[in-house]
Amino acid sequence: FRVALIADNSVSCRLSSSTPDVCKTEDCCLGIDEAGRGPVLGPMVYGICFCPVSRKEDLKNLKVADSKTLTEAERENLFLKIDEAKDFVGWALQILSPNTISTSMLQRAKYNLNALSHDAAIGLVQYALDCGVQLKEVFVDTVGPAEKYQEKLSQRFPGVEVTVRPKADSLFPIVSAASICAKVARDHAVKSWKFAEDLGEVDRDYGSGYPNDPKTKSWLLKFLEPVFGYPQFVRFSWSTAQTLMDSKAVAVHWDDDEEDGEKTAARQNNTSMLSYFSRSKPSELAHTRDTHRFFTERKLQSINTL
Repeated sequence: FRVALIADNSVSCRLSSSTPDVCKTEDCCLGIDEAGRGPVLGPMVYGICFCPVSRKEDLKNLKVADSKTLTEAERENLFLKIDEAKDFVGWALQILSPNTISTSMLQRAKYNLNALSHDAAIGLVQYALDCGVQLKEVFVDTVGPAEKYQEKLSQRFPGVEVTVRPKADSLFPIVSAASICAKVARDHAVKSWKFAEDLGEVDRDYGSGYPNDPKTKSWLLKFLEPVFGYPQFVRFSWSTAQTLMDSKAVAVHWDDDEEDGEKTAARQNNTSMLSYFSRSKPSELAHTRDTHRFFTERKLQSINTL
């Protein structure tokens, strides 16, 4: 899936395997996990993996484990094994671009990372159902309070037995498999990132991408454009990025940060845009022309309220 990952980095996308026929006729279990929740660089990837309940042991025999305990080479090898077991295992990925994450978190109606994560997970479960997977059990690594998340998923998918646990990726092989798929996809996305911006020769030694990594901090400093900020590879809503922009980039004053438009206009001796929509217009905008006889003959007049 390397080619698909680099097609357009500014938007989110979904990738998936084919759905095994056996998953459409037998009760299945499904695991959900993510990769890249904390880094300031690159996408966050949500992954699901599913197989028949009767084939859990076969999945376990693939030696899947929590992706964080594996080397990159081990993860790559296990992903290939998962993908090759297409007669009974399926997977799907939701890749949330840095741009999607940051614009969601900074929009006027707040949409935080937990809500974004929940919706990504719910979307993937619904995708599996839409593909005809006969879901019986869902296992999820917790995001936020486990009990509330489990209740939310149970209400959303009645008839499916939902289990939400901390460290689910180390407790349930089906979640471990999802963890591997998500981590391998994120690693490929970060390594193969196609910068839309003209940055010249890009130093790809980002480090881990986590805010406290010295290599990551160094990269953020190096590729901070004083006026336009960061390339879309960076989650500009992260406090690390915002702090660097505040201290190193050109200062920008937004009038509505501290006062509303009317006050700003008054301070600058200008007319506020809002005044054109107010009930009483400022004196300099008052209507001075005579009313057209079409209106006076019909005794029509303007009103301010209904």
